[in-house]
Amino acid sequence: MKFDHEIPNSFTYQEYLDLIDGLLEVGKTTGEKQTETLLDFTTLNRRRMKRLDKTVQVNGELREKISKIKGKQRWIVLTEAWCGDAAQNLPLLAKMASENENIELRLILRDENPDIMNDFLTNGGKSIPKLIAIDEASEVVFTWGPRPEPAQHLLREYKANPNGRSYEEFNIELHTWYARDKTVSAQEELVRLL
Repeated sequence: MKFDHEIPNSFTYQEYLDLIDGLLEVGKTTGEKQTETLLDFTTLNRRRMKRLDKTVQVNGELREKISKIKGKQRWIVLTEAWCGDAAQNLPLLAKMASENENIELRLILRDENPDIMNDFLTNGGKSIPKLIAIDEASEVVFTWGPRPEPAQHLLREYKANPNGRSYEEFNIELHTWYARDKTVSAQEELVRLL
């Protein structure tokens, strides 16, 4: 599949973090929709990313796979600051990209790029984060996201049978899973993709 989209506005990982920090300073988040709930999620997500930036380590097997990428690749990630799954996975993706100078990581906002998002839906949904790896010929090498399969399984189970749990209760369950998993599942999936 050819990636034939123009991306007028993208960010390095650090630029993305700076964008979030700047928005939080004025009580905002990314996207047109601005609610207290989304702002609270953004604040929590920024704390998550700070913690993960300090603690996430790329495992040896994944590091070896990344080192074997010889041609230039651009890793484009659709994201938004209020997205908890993005906060849990972006620090790992950024560390992975930093392992090989042939990988250029660029983050784009989902709601500013509907055409790209619509080409990379997950089960018909606009789920993020969504990593799209493209080579020098603009061919899609692989995609990944929005979350590791065990977390995706938890979400499918919740949607099929909430068992009286609110989405907020499920969200706590999901992020508890992330805390226990420590990016192991995502790294295993990415080893297979690479």
